[in-house]
Amino acid sequence: MAKDKEKKGGKSEKQESRVAAVARHSAKERPRLRSRFEKEIAPALMKELDLKNSMAVPRLNKIVVNMGVGEATQNAKILDPAVNELGQITGQKPVVTRAKKSIAAFKVRENMPIGAMVTLRGDRMYEFLDRLVSVVLPRVRDFRGVSTKSFDGRGNYTIGLHDQLIFPEIDYAKVDKMKGMNVTIVTTAGTDDQARSLLKHLGMPFRA
Repeated sequence: MAKDKEKKGGKSEKQESRVAAVARHSAKERPRLRSRFEKEIAPALMKELDLKNSMAVPRLNKIVVNMGVGEATQNAKILDPAVNELGQITGQKPVVTRAKKSIAAFKVRENMPIGAMVTLRGDRMYEFLDRLVSVVLPRVRDFRGVSTKSFDGRGNYTIGLHDQLIFPEIDYAKVDKMKGMNVTIVTTAGTDDQARSLLKHLGMPFRA
């Protein structure tokens, strides 16, 4: 009987800890850009794009940050700093990308590690975009805005960044080599014009 009580007691303690964890998660503050989208940007887009259904409002789907490291074909250890830095920048563990096929001219063999990638969704996606448009891009030397021509025809937008040092999370003293990256913002927009309106409202500093 005593053991049964202990088991029941243990179970209730686990349940209580789970409830407490859920409560802490619920109490966590939502990213400011996500809150702004829901309260201000979505209604503004409905009016601007003349949409009748709120579900048709274009929104962010995911953000993919990809860092290619060509030298990794000669020395796989060069990939380690790239993985660490991409993790610091995004706050999420990167996935090592591998070659899909062999290319003899570049000494690339199939399945060889050639870079690192992170796919951001939900709160992390909004937090990353908020930092990108309000902190990171303004740190680019002689920055005059991003191109309006980098859409893919299906409502997705890609920015190329020349080095990782524009991110405040990266310690200049610990960087061994400059590494560029591509940031692809995937939206639910049906056209590039809708995606451009969405990103403009989210703070993307397009070039005039």
